[in-house]
Amino acid sequence: MNSNDVAMTPPKADKATVRRHNLSLVLTTVHDAGETTRAAVAARVGLTRAAVSSLVDQLLTEGLLTEWGKTFSGQAGRPGTVLKVARSGPAGLGVEINIDAVTVCVVDLAGTDRVRLVERRDNRGDAPAAVLAQAARIAARAIESAAEQELRPVAAELALPGLVSGGAVRQAPNLGWNRVAVEGLFAQALTALRPAHRALPVGADNEANLAAMGELWFGDCAGGDGTARVPSFIYLTGEIGIGGALVLGGRLLRGAHGFAGEIGHVVVEPDGPACRCGARGCLEQYAGRAALLRAAGLDEATGAAGVAELARRAGAGDRVALRALESAGRSLGRVLSGAVNLIDPDAVVLGGVFPGFLPWLAPAADRELAARVVSGLWTPGSGRLRAASSSGDAARGAAARGVREVLADPAAYAERVAGRSR
Repeated sequence: MNSNDVAMTPPKADKATVRRHNLSLVLTTVHDAGETTRAAVAARVGLTRAAVSSLVDQLLTEGLLTEWGKTFSGQAGRPGTVLKVARSGPAGLGVEINIDAVTVCVVDLAGTDRVRLVERRDNRGDAPAAVLAQAARIAARAIESAAEQELRPVAAELALPGLVSGGAVRQAPNLGWNRVAVEGLFAQALTALRPAHRALPVGADNEANLAAMGELWFGDCAGGDGTARVPSFIYLTGEIGIGGALVLGGRLLRGAHGFAGEIGHVVVEPDGPACRCGARGCLEQYAGRAALLRAAGLDEATGAAGVAELARRAGAGDRVALRALESAGRSLGRVLSGAVNLIDPDAVVLGGVFPGFLPWLAPAADRELAARVVSGLWTPGSGRLRAASSSGDAARGAAARGVREVLADPAAYAERVAGRSR
């Protein structure tokens, strides 16, 4: 054996490492089941009942599991005690900053949405620091509401409409932000509002990425046993612009630099309308919210009211509205067909304003997909082009990041709590 062979040999796991892993295994199994028993967990994970009972006892002591009544298997023997993840204790905090709103969400360990605050405001006219400070004020209120329910956020995650990397927004054209250190600014503002409390770790990601993870974990793409029922999909968020994310095999595809999925800036027409990103003819100039309202003869500044009016006109058979939506559907289908041919997903999931327009967008998009996707699987009405679930959004996906970390390493969470109590 040469020195390279020795260097490549992974270290053996000691008892403490194995126990950390098994704590996560048991906690995740209970989480995914919703409710279960020690015996069922042991059968599922392949550990002895005695080992599972010891791990469960530790998780109960740490406040991560609760016992809830009895269950009868129909077989001989004593009834089992039902286990559930705790409704109090660790929680996640998600903060979505979009063009015209700030949404803050707190979820518990089960992923249940326990606090949600939404403030409608135009974020384009204010300095990034001012927007992040206001988001921190809303987040502080959400943390107070969570505390009344005995929930303690373990981390905050920002969801932002732009290129996010290394704790900063590199570019967010629709917000007008460039090279903004969002994690640091938000953390500083939140800490100033809560000087007597320990500072929360803060992360940041693209809002389409987090909406896609919300769909994967909570939406129609989620399975009932912790697996993904639809493990590979393209996710589009339709707002003023169009964001995108790629999920393959249940994992987010980030690309070499973390910027994968920017489908809103795929070019439809090289000589088309100028885009805020600096290019011309990008998809969001044909199918984004502002583009849809303009094409239908509505004021793009009317926002949500304009979206509702466009849907009303389309439902009433207004020809201008129907032409605008059909044209946007064709552009979506053409761009999506290239992405589908490239990565072969199970589905395309449309979020943001798109679900409300799907009856009029989908037929044209489906026809383009059917004509251009080489696999022949994307036939009109196949159901592969679908609306996002109302159960998953960027704020909830962001909030879930924190609790997923607790599920992945409950021992680390317990160590942090013990450190705070000393």
